[in-house]
Amino acid sequence: MNAPRITVLTVPDCPNAPLALARVTAALDGREAEVELVEVREEAEAARWGMTGSPTVLVDGADPFAVPGAPPSVSCRLYRDEEGRAAGAPSVEALRKVLAGVTECCDDELLDPIGRAGRGRRAPAERGLRAVHQAVLRHFATTGSAPTTADLAALAAEAGRTAADVLAELDAEDFLALDAEGRVRAAYPFSGVETPHRVTLGNGVEAWSMCAIDALGIAVMLDQDIRVTSSDPVSGHPVTVAFTGNTARWEPADAVVFVGRRPGQGPAADVCCDALNFFADRSTAETWARRHPDVPGRITGQAEAIAIAAQTFGPLLIED
Repeated sequence: MNAPRITVLTVPDCPNAPLALARVTAALDGREAEVELVEVREEAEAARWGMTGSPTVLVDGADPFAVPGAPPSVSCRLYRDEEGRAAGAPSVEALRKVLAGVTECCDDELLDPIGRAGRGRRAPAERGLRAVHQAVLRHFATTGSAPTTADLAALAAEAGRTAADVLAELDAEDFLALDAEGRVRAAYPFSGVETPHRVTLGNGVEAWSMCAIDALGIAVMLDQDIRVTSSDPVSGHPVTVAFTGNTARWEPADAVVFVGRRPGQGPAADVCCDALNFFADRSTAETWARRHPDVPGRITGQAEAIAIAAQTFGPLLIED
């Protein structure tokens, strides 16, 4: 399980910066985390970070306390505690709830297929697995489509193997999924075939993602601006998520993600990818859940969905 990355954004000499850091420390209660204080001086820089006032607390790059539509700002920011009182930083209790969602999400049984039962989706370095896996992901990121075995042959040969052998092992361990002809049909978070989730990358490439969580994970994995376009499977209402810098803007503002999995064992592509969807609001997600009693699951808010995606896909392209 990865330690959460917490960034406290403040203007220079912000009187509430020490309060925010103290509350983050209290909420962690000794748990390991990467905590960084970043001073922001200009609104353009605030926009890049997703800062909507000082202090802003980011957890794995996302603002869990974001107010929809709030503009970038270097002015003072206030928060409301559980009793509605204004304060200069999120409450310890609010931070604990956010961090619980981040640190415990990969222990969730529903998410076992996504995170390979806690083993993570970063392929091991031995036998050419990581090199080929990362090459597959980068091919999707630059072309929007899956590579062929010919595209991967030279890289696999460096490990003394054929591309087909390496892909077969990656498939067996559910780092990716092959079709009956041995072609890549999915390399989480990308899909080699059409799905309800279209992603436009910052470089102009368009690709499909396997599910809602995977779509969100592409922005974190590639560290670039993207736009996710999907639709509510109940109402048909469009749902979009636009990542600009470290800010995610959701439309509609009340959109949520349903995280579910079908009974039985198997690769994520088969047991859960079609049960992780965007919904325009909580009511339509609840309607879908009632209509599919055979699919256990739960509704996640925007911050938790991004945190799950960041934990799952953030490390995939990290260089050794």
